[in-house]
Amino acid sequence: MSGTGVARVPSTPDGDAPTRDRVARTILENGPSTAADLAGRLDLTPAAVRRHLEHLLAEGVVEARERKVYGARGRGRPAKVFALTESGRDSFDQQYDDLAVQAMRFLAETQGEEAVVAFARRRVEFVGRDYASVMAVDPDLTPAEALARVFTQNGYAASVRDLPVLGEQLCQQHCPVSHVAHEFPQLCEAETEAIASVLGTHVQRLATIAHGDGVCTTCIPQTPKKEKA
Repeated sequence: MSGTGVARVPSTPDGDAPTRDRVARTILENGPSTAADLAGRLDLTPAAVRRHLEHLLAEGVVEARERKVYGARGRGRPAKVFALTESGRDSFDQQYDDLAVQAMRFLAETQGEEAVVAFARRRVEFVGRDYASVMAVDPDLTPAEALARVFTQNGYAASVRDLPVLGEQLCQQHCPVSHVAHEFPQLCEAETEAIASVLGTHVQRLATIAHGDGVCTTCIPQTPKKEKA
């Protein structure tokens, strides 16, 4: 992997490798995607995208799964989406995971659980700090949109999806500490606490990459819009 964080997909030396890198990167940045989604984002034909996906599937970089449906499911088969596998994520920015896990184990063994929690909370202090800065620059953003920008700036490739009636869903397609959080869920818990603290309301973490989901999702409840005076 290069220092630029571009995934180096195992492949034979041919001209398709850069495009396969783009496909993998797009899935990382946008989360589980259909072939049609990828074709539109990359300005490629669906046939070309499917060819690249077949290669990525064979190499174990991506996996196919049914798209999760929130609410009532329509007729017909659910759309097939493609998500990065654990090894696919490994090809990005996680080459120091083993060292980080060892350091966290040492902290837990020598200083105890409280030290791990304290470290986890210190690590996400950027959420409150950067959220205030983002809102100061662009006050028209919704809280979820501002948080998505904050997390994206810190390596999470975040976005927002509307949840009818419920509110908004903060989606983090990449987690720079997912491998460590698999063993130390305090990192995820501190993240959720930071989001709730910034918004001043309860939020619900629905899924995490650390637990094997394709994306970290947090439900942010709908807030009443302020009426103009």
